[in-house]
Amino acid sequence: MRDLHALIIGAGIGGLTAALALQRAGCRVSVYEQVAELGEIGAGVTITPNACHVLNHLLGRALVDDICHVPLSGAVKHYLTGEILVDTERGDLPRQKYGANYCQVHRADLHAALAAAVAEHDPGCLHVDSTFTTLEESDNGISAIFTNGRQATGDVLIGCDGIRSEVRRNLWGADQPRFTGYIAWRGLVPTAKLDPAFLTPDSAAFAGPGRTFTRYKVRRGDLFNFVAFSSRAQWELESWSERAEIAEVTAEFADFAPEVQAILQAVPPDQCFKWGLFDRPPLSRWTRGRATLLGDASHPMTPFLAQGAAMAIEDGMVLARAVAAADDWPEALARYENARRERGTFVMLQSHVNARRIYSRDPDRLDRNSHRNAESLGLYDYNPLTVAV
Repeated sequence: MRDLHALIIGAGIGGLTAALALQRAGCRVSVYEQVAELGEIGAGVTITPNACHVLNHLLGRALVDDICHVPLSGAVKHYLTGEILVDTERGDLPRQKYGANYCQVHRADLHAALAAAVAEHDPGCLHVDSTFTTLEESDNGISAIFTNGRQATGDVLIGCDGIRSEVRRNLWGADQPRFTGYIAWRGLVPTAKLDPAFLTPDSAAFAGPGRTFTRYKVRRGDLFNFVAFSSRAQWELESWSERAEIAEVTAEFADFAPEVQAILQAVPPDQCFKWGLFDRPPLSRWTRGRATLLGDASHPMTPFLAQGAAMAIEDGMVLARAVAAADDWPEALARYENARRERGTFVMLQSHVNARRIYSRDPDRLDRNSHRNAESLGLYDYNPLTVAV
């Protein structure tokens, strides 16, 4: 059905992917974002082959290759010595095996590319400073009501508004996000500030007792993105993401290898942030009437399989294909949920399983046979462009 008008609540990576895919399917979209100026905070994000299929299709491979960095190699290293424990296949091997690259990108670069492509289709479809509060449904359509007094009406409404989703609250009640017991710090370091001896392999995860430090290149290799994970009994800050003192991270990872210390010492003072990791219980349904959920609103992902962005990108593409295959909006939303809910829930739950595995493992006993990741679960075999809808 090509005459559908979709209201999309949230202009993050998932919302913009859905908007662009729906536009490419011939639909009209209106995207509403609560921030006053469209943009994307954050640092690096991993795009595994299952999601790279979608970006190549929607943005074109040339643009994806331009903004993304394909690591030539990767490894899991011992936290104390820096010794390589597990080599991971990178470079051209994932593309040969799965048909698309394993790559990393600065979140802001990907967000800007998606926003530009959506605006090119329809310059007036992106609306900022629009905080969603409630929805109203009738036989003729569904309306979104915003705190600024704006109201919008369309055929369907897609909640892409993250783990704190107000759309989810409207549909299924006010279940509260739960602190998982893990916290993370992230930052960006200019590659030029680092000793070349610390630049290989392109991506690496340092496995330590109860802690993990991951670093990889973004911005064509000009920046190193790092994410450092540890555990806490509770998260008491009001903000889920705030600026952090690099001394806090240095103290937490003081026993990690010299390469980690070099990265932390090179972090600019304003480029370190920390946040608590939260989740919500799985939903037995995503769709009610003309409204459904997408991305973290439907299946909030912890980062322990590096699939948060990938799952939202998959959702957006499959939603558009479901709409294109359907005769009406009920069939479209049913096709979408039937195609996505089982996978989204599975990956969400397996990320928790992998977290428990990571934080209980003995780095001195880690090898290829005991290492588990998204690839070993078969997640890279999925292609959102061809999966049945």
